[in-house]
Amino acid sequence: MTPSTKPAPVELATAIQRGGQGKHLKRNLLIALLLLVIGGGTLVAWIRADRQGSQIPPFVTQNLQRGDISLTITATGNLAPTTAVTVGSELSGTTLEVYVDFNDRLKKGTPLAKLDTSKLAQQTEISRATLKAAQAGVAQAAATVKESSAALHRQRELTLAKLVSPAEYEVSLATAERADADWSSALATVGQAEAQVRINEYDLSKAIIKSPIDGIVLTRSIEPGQTVAASFTAPQLFIIAEKLERMKLNVAIAEADIGRVAPGQKSTFTVDAWPDRSYTAGVAKVSYGSAVTDNVVTYLAELEVNNDDLSLRPGMTATADIRVAESTNVFLVPAAALRFLPGDPTIATAAVKKSFVQSLIPMPTRNSKRPPELDTSEKSTGARIWVLRDGRAVPIPVHPGLSDGRNTEVSGAGLTEGLPVILRANAATK
Repeated sequence: MTPSTKPAPVELATAIQRGGQGKHLKRNLLIALLLLVIGGGTLVAWIRADRQGSQIPPFVTQNLQRGDISLTITATGNLAPTTAVTVGSELSGTTLEVYVDFNDRLKKGTPLAKLDTSKLAQQTEISRATLKAAQAGVAQAAATVKESSAALHRQRELTLAKLVSPAEYEVSLATAERADADWSSALATVGQAEAQVRINEYDLSKAIIKSPIDGIVLTRSIEPGQTVAASFTAPQLFIIAEKLERMKLNVAIAEADIGRVAPGQKSTFTVDAWPDRSYTAGVAKVSYGSAVTDNVVTYLAELEVNNDDLSLRPGMTATADIRVAESTNVFLVPAAALRFLPGDPTIATAAVKKSFVQSLIPMPTRNSKRPPELDTSEKSTGARIWVLRDGRAVPIPVHPGLSDGRNTEVSGAGLTEGLPVILRANAATK
């Protein structure tokens, strides 16, 4: 470089300054480009994740399976002994002794209580004395008959011999007939006296109240010294249950359900005393007579109950579930599957839901992933379920059976285990 072309000091400083600014600008551009690339990648990843999250199946399905189903009827009632006898008194009087208390186990003929028999015993003695007097009257009448018969025989012989008049013979004949009548009356009096004696002795035996059956005392409503008044009806003194090991449950069946209940059906029930325990029973009788309570018609059904452990007691309130129908190893679908209709307005909009980002950024159409179309070409007037095949809703005619409110038994051609049965449109795609 010649001295004439050597730059001035000022021009050299300016050139150096411009060169430094160029390097700084390039570095800033490089950093901005790097940030742009990172932001774009993040945006693409976000869009892809959002796009994948929005591809929710348009239907909620459940695989078709086999199982057991039963139809039950719920009824309430009270437990009672199979046989319960109310023991009273045919006599009136004062209670002298009481021999048993509630919960006592008895045999047939066991004395329960005794009434004061002083007056009754005196009446019995009077009737026996009357019987003896009547028997004596019979003996006296018999002697009179014998005497009148002998007199009549003599008068007949004298009349034949023409020694007495026929009038005297007729008097003797009348006397003999009166003697026979008196003898017959005396015999009747004896029979009457004997009957009175038997009545008094029977009443005397009834003064001791005895158990008519083998069983257990449920209630006792008499105390020593208490007066028993037996007028038109016998007073209730004891209630004896025959056997508490076998009981009955009387339940009221609603009018709408009585047509399904029949003897021999199985049942389970619970009581408040043992809420965690379930008892078994069987329907024994179904009444044809009805009862109306608050304008509600019900029918009485009697269930047989096994109570070997004596955990159940008469009067307990029970809630029974009577199994009126049952099917085993059948196809079951939820009740919602039979109500599903592809033409429902909520399903017509079942498509892929757009996210907020997709609504802001135009996205290319995806012809290869169009929402499944609904196949409604088959029409049937009967019940049907819809299954998902190759992304399409296809109907299958079925015959509904038992239903417990949640699941329904179905049968028909084309049903196999594992079929994806459509329950409803997915709420996330609406």
